[in-house]
This record gives sequence, structure tokens and C-alpha cells, in this order.
Amino acid sequence: MRRSVRRSARRSAQWSPGRPPVVAHLTTVDMSLRYLLLPQLWAVVERGGEAVGISAPGPWVAELEAAGVRFRPLPSSTRSFAPLADLRAAVELWRVLRTERPLVLHTHNPKPGLYGRVVGRLARVPIVVNTVHGLYATVDDPRWKRGVVYVLEAIAARCSDAELVQNPEDLALLRRYRISPRAVLLGNGVDLERFDPARVAPGARAALRAEWGVRDDQVVIVTVGRLVREKGFPELVDAVGRLDPDRFVLVWVGGVDPAKADAIGAAELDAASGRGVRMLGHRDDIPEILAAGDAFVLASHREGFPRAAMEAAAMGLPVVATDIRGCREVVEPGVNGALVPVGDAAGLARALGGLADPQRRRAWGGASRARARDRDRFDERAVVGRVLAAYAEAAGPIGMPWPRPDDGSPNSGVWGHPGAPG
Repeated sequence: MRRSVRRSARRSAQWSPGRPPVVAHLTTVDMSLRYLLLPQLWAVVERGGEAVGISAPGPWVAELEAAGVRFRPLPSSTRSFAPLADLRAAVELWRVLRTERPLVLHTHNPKPGLYGRVVGRLARVPIVVNTVHGLYATVDDPRWKRGVVYVLEAIAARCSDAELVQNPEDLALLRRYRISPRAVLLGNGVDLERFDPARVAPGARAALRAEWGVRDDQVVIVTVGRLVREKGFPELVDAVGRLDPDRFVLVWVGGVDPAKADAIGAAELDAASGRGVRMLGHRDDIPEILAAGDAFVLASHREGFPRAAMEAAAMGLPVVATDIRGCREVVEPGVNGALVPVGDAAGLARALGGLADPQRRRAWGGASRARARDRDRFDERAVVGRVLAAYAEAAGPIGMPWPRPDDGSPNSGVWGHPGAPG
């Protein structure tokens, strides 16, 4: 009871009736706001609220602002291990929050998820929500790393009103060790309308394969991910090198990430290109690229719930992935793909080599498409609905505004005060 009174007093100082509700999303870089969170930001704008994106400034700020999202920079935010920069970013966040005075601060990614929840609470933000995209330590990591990550996560989780967990394996772990008392399953989703084979323009597949110099009878394996070792770049290039180069072609979509300690260097990139790997860099025409491919591979060492693999499944591709958290949610071995141990180049080669059989590719690809069309499993609209429901649950008991669906669909409804007419 005393805690509820304190929370109500704190929140009443941050919001007054008649002011449009402000929802701020905090990430490390603007790419995450643009490519992972834009539907959640849009949902706020569509309901008459104000959406604010907070991250390091970058090339996608203009697109965010064109979509109606107000951007606030954290110049010190970085992907790399830099405790002093993180401390500066936390101070910068404090200043942004005291200026913006959002109703909701929604944090993402490991580092901003930790300091963001604490700073949000200290800045007296009424509602603090965190999405666990993937715990930075898994059961396979050393005990010391797990201990550090779980303790920090437990501290930060006590500063939030809702913990939305994308992966059921993470949720089970958080509950087992009582790390997060308010953790619930969020899941993950992609745009099933955009990632639909029927929506790809006729001729796009042939045009892209011609651009890559690929014949109709060759098997094109696509992967999407940043050029870092954690994405399994060395072993995947090794695996493809074990296959018949006249039969298989690897297409890698993704840009370099020089801020990461495990970034792939120019020499390795040149060597991969010399072995026939098509290095496309960052691209926005992912549905068309996937439609031009015959299979998808994800050799990552760590994932939360991989959107790239989900998008490939939605496009009807068989998926070969590492046997890790997240990938196990996308791939059912022997049904729509195969799972192989992390770092196992020989295993990757065997699994990919099996996709030379067109009948297997068709069967697994059809199963991938059916799995993705389960809207409770892969639909980003359902995810947006769960996020808005979390805001409503945190806001309702203390008389704050919340998104209220009109017809039950995730993207309908308006922002209104409790008891407001429809």
C-alpha cells in the first residue's frame, strides 16, 4: 500500500491531464529504433501520443523523424565495452528524461536496459518498461559471467514496472532464479505482409540472381547479419568452402560493425569474396533478396529471438541455424530446417549440403511458411498489442492514460484517459 502511494505521487509529478502521453524508447543505436522498434513507435503516434527515440545519433535519424518520431541523441552511447562512456550516456539520459518528462520509458538492449531502468526510476519516470531481447549470458556461459549478468539484471529489474521477455527460455531462467519478479512472455514478430512471397514483384528473383552472377540451377544460401565473429562468419565461410562451388553460393547481407571487438577485418572480407561469397553490405530489399535465395543460414553464437531467421521462414525458405536459444523457436529440426552446434563448420556444411535436394527444400520451405503464418508466433502486430497492453496494465490502476483498443486488434484504438468515451 505504501509503495502504491509513493508510485502514484511520483507519477502525478510527471504527467498532467490534457498533455499527450509521451513514450520514449531507449536503445544503443538508431538502427534498432528504425529496424526493430518502429512499429511500436508508430503505434503511439497513431493513437495521438508522442513517440521519442533515444540512442546514439546515426544515419537513420532522418527516417525516424519523417515517420513522426522525435529523436533525442545520446552522443556517448556505444556498442563497445566502455564503462566511462556508459556512465556519460547515463548522465545524458537523465537530462533527456528531465526535459521530455515521458509517461513511459521503454528500454532495450543489454547496456541501456541496465542503466536505463535505474536512471528512469531515479528521474521519476512514471512507467518504466524493459524488453529482454536476449539475456547477455546463457546457461552455456562461464559461471562468473552468468553471476555478474544475473545480479545486474536482478537489480535493474527492480526498477521497472514490466519486464517483457522475447524468448521463453530466458523467461524460464528469469523465473527459476527469481531474477525478475514481473517477467512475462512477449515473443517476437516480423511484418508478415511485407515478408510474403506473393508480394515480391515478378522478375525480382531473376534480376537479383543475374546481378550476383548465379545460375538457375545453383543453390543460393542467404544469411543476414552484422559482420562480426559472433554471427559465425569464419565457420560459415569455412562451411561453404567445403561445398561444391559450382553448386552452392553464399550471399551475405549486412554491414561492418567496427565498434565491436570481434568485427571482421578487411583481409577476411577480401578472402571471403575471393572464395565466391557475395558480400552485399547493408540492404533494405530483404524480402526480394530472400525470394532470390533457396535457403537461409544463421551461424550465430548468441541470439535472443532472431528476426532474420523469422523473416526467412515467412518468405518460405528452409532454415539452417545453430542450436541456441532463439533459433530453436524458429527451426523445428527435420520439419523446416536443421540445427547444428555452435562453431561446427563441418556440421554446417553437412546440413547445407543436404539442401541440394530440391524436394527437401520445397518441403522444409513450405513448413517454414506455415510456421511463420501462425500469427500468435511470428506476427509483429501481436507483439505491438502485447506492448500496449503492458503499458495499460502499469498505467490503469493509478489513473494514467493508456492505449485502449476499439475492436480488439493490436493496432486499433486511441490513447485516452480512464473512462474516456470511445
